[in-house]
Amino acid sequence: MRYAILCVLVVLALPLGVPGSAFADTVVSTFYYPWFGTDSHDGDYAHWAQGGHSPPNDIASNYYPAVGVYSSSSAAVLSEQMVDVAKAGISEIAVSWWGKGSAEDQRLPDVIAAAGQGGIAVAVHLEPYRGRSVASTIADVTYLQGLGVRTFYLYRPFDLPAPDWAPANDRFHAQGLEVFAQTALVGAAATGHFTGVYTYDTLVYRAGLFRRLCRQAHARGLLCAPSVGPGYDAERATGDVRVKPRRNGLTYDSMWRAAIGAGADRITITSFNEWQEGTQIEPALSPTPGSGTARYGSYDGAWGLRGVTAETAYLSRTAEWAAIFRQPTHRLPGARAR
Repeated sequence: MRYAILCVLVVLALPLGVPGSAFADTVVSTFYYPWFGTDSHDGDYAHWAQGGHSPPNDIASNYYPAVGVYSSSSAAVLSEQMVDVAKAGISEIAVSWWGKGSAEDQRLPDVIAAAGQGGIAVAVHLEPYRGRSVASTIADVTYLQGLGVRTFYLYRPFDLPAPDWAPANDRFHAQGLEVFAQTALVGAAATGHFTGVYTYDTLVYRAGLFRRLCRQAHARGLLCAPSVGPGYDAERATGDVRVKPRRNGLTYDSMWRAAIGAGADRITITSFNEWQEGTQIEPALSPTPGSGTARYGSYDGAWGLRGVTAETAYLSRTAEWAAIFRQPTHRLPGARAR
């Protein structure tokens, strides 16, 4: 443990990247969810009330947002979130999208506008909505191109046969689009003619996988975009008893170190604000004893921080790792990936 902590300190003591350098456009992306609602703003507490919870004090998360429960259709919320994204050194948000006409689709233009104000690129995370097919995905991408989206992350692509994706991806590539497949099966992604691979699920796809994933991807001419995250805890929202503990920030550090050391072409973060699964890096409240939010976990203890300063700990650490990733050389001291 002491050796792992020492490695973190050595890495973070490296000089940070210089804004405007040749590596300033290296992509750091985070998965972003525009699906939250509030009773006053939207008529219901969409997603906060998942699993029978009763917001605003009782929500479907093991953590509580520092800003309180919020509506993803609020312009003020979107603006504040994009400020946080930019301060964290994140250059792209991959917006969860559940098909044309969905709540996420209806909010996407406002998300794009808010992101644009902060100089943040917008990609789309194509979710496995009911009836999704290769043909519907072609139509989706064509529609989303009209909103200016040019990068796509396709979740669970191999619900359909890998070869079926090849003609669609050839068409997308000819239009200058990027489509990443969520998989560790590099051969299948190559068969489907995808641009690259990402993993998303940090509970299943751990840091020890990244070196092999990127080596195989590069050997097949694919980009490697492994997904790093702070942990996982979805018990309050879904009853899932599996937990990936945050270990006061060491889990996040370990995944970042492994992704950079593996030669990742871009890094994807799971997630900015998936509160139900406890993967978020968005600021979380440090509850005070006796308050209505005292039942929730917090980031207290992360990198030795406590109270209000701990609430933004993961955004600050993301900025440090993003700067290291953007350096012309980022040789890291060895440490066991977990």
